[in-house]
Amino acid sequence: MIRLNKYLAQCGVASRRHCDEIIAAGRVSVNGVTVREMGVRVEDADAVAVDGRAVAPEAEKRYILYHKPAGEVTAVTDDRGRATVLDRFAGFPARLFPVGRLDYDSEGLLLLTNDGELAQRLLHPSREVEKAYLARVLGEVSEEKARALRAGVRIEGDGRPTSPAKARVLERSPSASVVLLAIHEGRNRQVRRMFEAVGHRVTALRRVRFGPLTLGRLGRGEYRDLTPEEVERLRRL
Repeated sequence: MIRLNKYLAQCGVASRRHCDEIIAAGRVSVNGVTVREMGVRVEDADAVAVDGRAVAPEAEKRYILYHKPAGEVTAVTDDRGRATVLDRFAGFPARLFPVGRLDYDSEGLLLLTNDGELAQRLLHPSREVEKAYLARVLGEVSEEKARALRAGVRIEGDGRPTSPAKARVLERSPSASVVLLAIHEGRNRQVRRMFEAVGHRVTALRRVRFGPLTLGRLGRGEYRDLTPEEVERLRRL
């Protein structure tokens, strides 16, 4: 027998942490009985359903690298009726879910999978998986401000300074700058808030790397399967 949240993750429903939220919301039933408690255990013979739909572990694990365009919500559904990243995968032969989030207004590399166990490990703060972003911001980013980003800044609404980051100014002019910023945290809209903390507003943001994965030449809205070597590198993280 295994814990219900782990079973749901193995079914490709979501990461284990998100599965806890799904259970608490009363969206899961076991043998026809709604379950809200954490720690419930199930076995293969149990009938498990989410939102009334039966789920079972998928034999084949899929790992998709997707170039998310701006204007898509990184979620399975959206209560405001906006397009989600999974709309692109309607009819896909596996039940995918996104690993982590990208802001609605941001674009770039997003990993989708039905491997809940790997997703949980990649998202755990102790793994410190590095994510790199290209940010176009208003104004000229001085070397002093780049040093501040590297050292960590206090962002609005959060009393803790951000962890040390990597920041390199690629283009600089009085009107705009392009900065490559790499972080390993995942606070809400963190990159935008970090630049706001040093006096610059982000006008365009693209994630170009997630751990060992790079966006490469993948166009907006395009996706591909990870290679076995890429999957193995993720597992080694």
